[in-house]
Amino acid sequence: HLPNSPSPETDFILFFKLLTLLMLHSQTCMDKHQVVGVLRQMEKFLKGQEMRFTEGLRIMKSKLATLQNSVSKLPQADQSAAPTACPPLEAPAHGTKFGSKYFVGHEVHFTCSQGYQLAGSATRVCRDNGTWTGVGAVCKDISECASNPCQNGGTCVEGVNQYKCTCPQNWSGSHCQHQTQTDVNECEVYRLDQGGKLCVHECVNVPGSYHCSCPSGYKLLPDGRSCEDVDECLSQQHNCSRGTTCINTGGGFQCVNPECPRSHGNISYVKTSPFQCERNPCPMDSRSCHVAPKTVSFHYLSLTSNLQTPATLFRMATASAPGRTGPDSLRFGIVGGNSRGMFVMQRSDRQTGELILVQQLRGPQEISIDVDMSEYSDRTFQAKHVARVHVMVSPYNF
Repeated sequence: HLPNSPSPETDFILFFKLLTLLMLHSQTCMDKHQVVGVLRQMEKFLKGQEMRFTEGLRIMKSKLATLQNSVSKLPQADQSAAPTACPPLEAPAHGTKFGSKYFVGHEVHFTCSQGYQLAGSATRVCRDNGTWTGVGAVCKDISECASNPCQNGGTCVEGVNQYKCTCPQNWSGSHCQHQTQTDVNECEVYRLDQGGKLCVHECVNVPGSYHCSCPSGYKLLPDGRSCEDVDECLSQQHNCSRGTTCINTGGGFQCVNPECPRSHGNISYVKTSPFQCERNPCPMDSRSCHVAPKTVSFHYLSLTSNLQTPATLFRMATASAPGRTGPDSLRFGIVGGNSRGMFVMQRSDRQTGELILVQQLRGPQEISIDVDMSEYSDRTFQAKHVARVHVMVSPYNF
């Protein structure tokens, strides 16, 4: 009820008295004026009750609106805020994880130990929605006997990250490649007694003695056991023609003459040295030309087979001209040739990126890797440089 107004109990008592009075007067032949007076009092009473009820409803609606407005202003958690990081990732069993940042846009790389092969994604990137690209990495055991390394009827026996050939009668050697001689085979005796190889490459048993031999393109060192690659380029033992460059490899050489990328649209290149091309000036309105590599350089690396990993193969850095400020930010990446996930590119300091071999390479084989370095100033792209690294793996681990 309204403030300073009669309570509902008082109103009810008043109404009851008027109704009783009306009933008494009706029994005592009350005159017309008295009946009309009582009826008017009852009409006023009912109108007053109606007004108080209406005003009470108005006050209740006002208070309810005020309460709803207060609740709507209470602070709420922003459910639409995008995540800024992804869940942590663990290195697979028998493998290694490269990368410890889980923020949006960061990459994590996975490799497997020797004797294991990676199944799943070698590289995963944290997406804007807080999830990782790709699938989980798993390292699976590689069968060393799958390539049938034992010759002449030998039986391959699996070991821990290695194998052993059990040779039939009259055959010996690590791959059962040697026919047993009637004399003492010093090469086999040394292997069985010492558990190693008498020669770095191949031990040749001769009646009453032995000698070590080296593969073609290698020379035997004075110790009579070790082999060393012959640098045909340095010793001028090559036949490279004019306009090509001699590159020494394990056991041989190559004559190379890398070509600049082909011209397309407004993008063209000119060769400024035997191993570098530079982009010609771009038209002011050609965006595709400005984002194309400003320089393309060529690099050749000769590696031994099964090189111990991880191994840093190549470094890429920027240099500013005298009197000019360099970029305030660099980004490095692998843009081609890493389909098997054998390499990763990571920053070693603010201005240098490193190409790292993370899986052993068994020769002979050749792999070309394209790595790039993008320059930014005030978070604005300035230029990109591409280095094409050609890796040549020899058949031997020396």
